[in-house]
Amino acid sequence: MGGGVLSFVVRRALSAALLVLAVASASLVLARLAPGDHLSGFDSDPQVAAAERSRLGLDRPLVVQYAIWLRGLSRFDLGESTKYPGRAVGGLIAERAGYSARLGILALVVATAVGIPAGIVTGSTRRGPAASTLEALAIGLIAVPPIILSLALLLVASRTGWFPVGGLPPDAGLAGHARYLVLPVLALALPMGAVLERLQSGAMADALADPAIAAARARGLPRARIVWRHAFRLSLRPVLGVYGVVIGTLISGSFVVEYVMTWPGLGRLMYEALVNRDANLVAGCAAAGAVFLALGVLLADIALAMLDPRAEGLSR
Repeated sequence: MGGGVLSFVVRRALSAALLVLAVASASLVLARLAPGDHLSGFDSDPQVAAAERSRLGLDRPLVVQYAIWLRGLSRFDLGESTKYPGRAVGGLIAERAGYSARLGILALVVATAVGIPAGIVTGSTRRGPAASTLEALAIGLIAVPPIILSLALLLVASRTGWFPVGGLPPDAGLAGHARYLVLPVLALALPMGAVLERLQSGAMADALADPAIAAARARGLPRARIVWRHAFRLSLRPVLGVYGVVIGTLISGSFVVEYVMTWPGLGRLMYEALVNRDANLVAGCAAAGAVFLALGVLLADIALAMLDPRAEGLSR
C-alpha cells in the first residue's frame, strides 16, 4: 500500500471515528432528554430508585452526565444498563452484535451476488425482455418499505411452512441458525439487491458509452468480453463510490427487520433500550450501528482507492 493510499485510509478512519462519536453522543443526549423514568429495570421502591440515580449519576446536570460518559468512553466503557441492572452495556452489545453482523454480511453477499449481475444485464441490454423484467422487479422492491416486505415474507412462511417464524430459539444449533436466517436475510437483501441493480445498470450504460469501449469494439473483441470485463471494470468506480451508503441503508433497515422477525440482534436491543429509556444502552447500540456503517464506508473507500488511485481525496 503506497503512502498516498495509506494517508487516504488514515483520514477516512479518523472521519469514521468522529462519525461514531457524533452518533453515540447525539443518541445519549436525546435519550437523556426524553421524559419519563430512566430506571425501569430497577425496583420501584423510591429509596432504591433514588440511590440508583445517585450511583449512576442520573441526578446530575446533563453536561456532567455527558462528561462522565465521555470519560468512560475513552476507556471503552459504555456504562451500565438500567434495563438490565448490573449488566455492562459493552457486554450486552457484544452479545448481540454478532447476530447483527451475521445477518448483515449474509444479506450484503446475497444482494451483491444478485444485484450486480442483474445490473450488468439491464445496463447492457436495455430493450430485451429479461432486462425489462429485472428492471421492473428492482423498482418494485425499492418501493416496498422493509417492514412491509418483512411482514409479507412472514405471511408466506407461515402459510407454506417453508421456513420457521417466531424468532431464533435459544437452543438452536448451526442448522437452526441457518434456517431462521433465511427470512431476515431475504428481507434485507432483496431491496438492497434492487438498489445495487439500479446503480450498476446506470454505471454500465455509461461505461458502454466510454471511448475506450468504442475502441474495443473497433478491435473486434467479442461482446461478452467487452461487457463483462472491460465495461464492468469501468462501471465499478461509481458503484463503489456509493457502496458505503448502501451498506448504511442495510444497517438502518436491519433494525426494523430484526424487530419484525424477532431476530436477537442490535435492532431488538435498541428497541428495548428506547422503550425503557436506557440512555447508555441507546448510545451503545447507536455507536455499534455507526461502527458498522463507518466500516462499510471505509472498506468501500479502500476498494475504490485500490481500483482507482485518482479517487477524490487520495492525492490530498
